[in-house]
Amino acid sequence: MSAKILKGDKDTSLGKSLQRDTALYIMLLLPLTIAIIFRYVPIAYLGIAFEDYNFVDGLFGSEWVGLKWFQKFFGYRNFGLLLTNTLKISFSSLIFGFPCPIIFALMLNEVTSNRFKKAIQTASYLPYFVSTVIVIGMMNQILSPTTGVVNDVIKALGGQAINFNTEPKYFLPMYVVSGIWSSLGYSSILYLSALSGISQELYEAAEVDGAGRWRKMWHITLPGIMPTILILLLMNLGSLLSVGFEKALLMQNDLNLSASEIIGTYVYKQGIGRMEYSYSAAVDLFQGVLNLTLVTIFNTISKKAADISLW
Repeated sequence: MSAKILKGDKDTSLGKSLQRDTALYIMLLLPLTIAIIFRYVPIAYLGIAFEDYNFVDGLFGSEWVGLKWFQKFFGYRNFGLLLTNTLKISFSSLIFGFPCPIIFALMLNEVTSNRFKKAIQTASYLPYFVSTVIVIGMMNQILSPTTGVVNDVIKALGGQAINFNTEPKYFLPMYVVSGIWSSLGYSSILYLSALSGISQELYEAAEVDGAGRWRKMWHITLPGIMPTILILLLMNLGSLLSVGFEKALLMQNDLNLSASEIIGTYVYKQGIGRMEYSYSAAVDLFQGVLNLTLVTIFNTISKKAADISLW
């Protein structure tokens, strides 16, 4: 009897929620539909990684070849180069790019002038909304060996102009720095939100105990946003090897290929350029499995060490 009452209350609660928030549920339909179509439906087509896929026979009619395409990729002469470049770019972006929004948020949190703080925040958010194509174009202009500002400074100091775009050793720093510039302000939003949730009474108590600005930051501010930091770190680890191929492809040329060719650009060239759909799907699936493995390992470590995890 009690179970029926609880069930009835639950149904009534759901019905009231639908009536009260009808507009919100309707607004939810579009993003939910997009997520299903572009995120979940394509999962079924991962099967082509184990087939010799062609348009005529389709997903269910193509010949099953098992692990053929994975073996081909592992035997590819540049497999080590692709994996090494992808790992270099991924870990460099994480090591140098992940702490920057945290530091930026902490610095903004110390600013007392609200007008100045809002101006800095607005200016830092703008680069995020600039397209990757424009970012690369701006970077090429700044680093141009003939008209670039950087080379003008180098020549003024008595050095020789450097063609940054054709030197493989400069590809990684250019990729990481431009990524930090683009996402610094926007990535700091969550940290600023977490900072606003820290009780001011803790700071007041610390001041009474004689704590200075650095001690308050170390003992109150950082622990207060640590759950946010760990969750975002885990989410970044989940896409660690999924380096955006658009940016790498735009920065890529024949002279810096040894540093710029990554798994993402290779999948694009094989899948779109050469129409080897099964092969490119197998390579992309391999990358996805590595990402899942990494996030699972670090999620387990985080759960045991700090009791914070994604699941």
